[in-house]
Amino acid sequence: MIETDVALRPATAADAPRIAALFTEEGYPAGATAVEARLGRFNTDDSTVIVADHDGDILGFIALHVVPRFEHDDAFVRIVALVVDSAVRDRGIGRVLMAEAERIGRAREAAFVEITAGHHRPAARHLYDSLGYDASLTAYLRKRL
Repeated sequence: MIETDVALRPATAADAPRIAALFTEEGYPAGATAVEARLGRFNTDDSTVIVADHDGDILGFIALHVVPRFEHDDAFVRIVALVVDSAVRDRGIGRVLMAEAERIGRAREAAFVEITAGHHRPAARHLYDSLGYDASLTAYLRKRL
């Protein structure tokens, strides 16, 4: 199986159990009911979850928002989740999903795409670097509420 064998499509409620399993495998425990609710929140003009489907098996997914900027008359794409089944990593699925996020961004005339990748995920950081994402721009601050 190679990247051209996958079909990209919007996630549906029926995909929730598989997405939950992928998320849990990645270290973010989630149940199917919670994922189904999240899918509902991402079913808007500005938010979506796309799955990579191979003959009915979900191999990965990407969740993103198109965010309008206040300081400019444009938007950016914020990828909030990207997970590929560990059994099929290094087969181009992540690249295909990232390309879809970029396609959505271009269609929405977004200025850029951004994604966060922790230092504990070197393979993900390598993917983003190989796709031209610039880690030197990091200025990420967070405060728990």
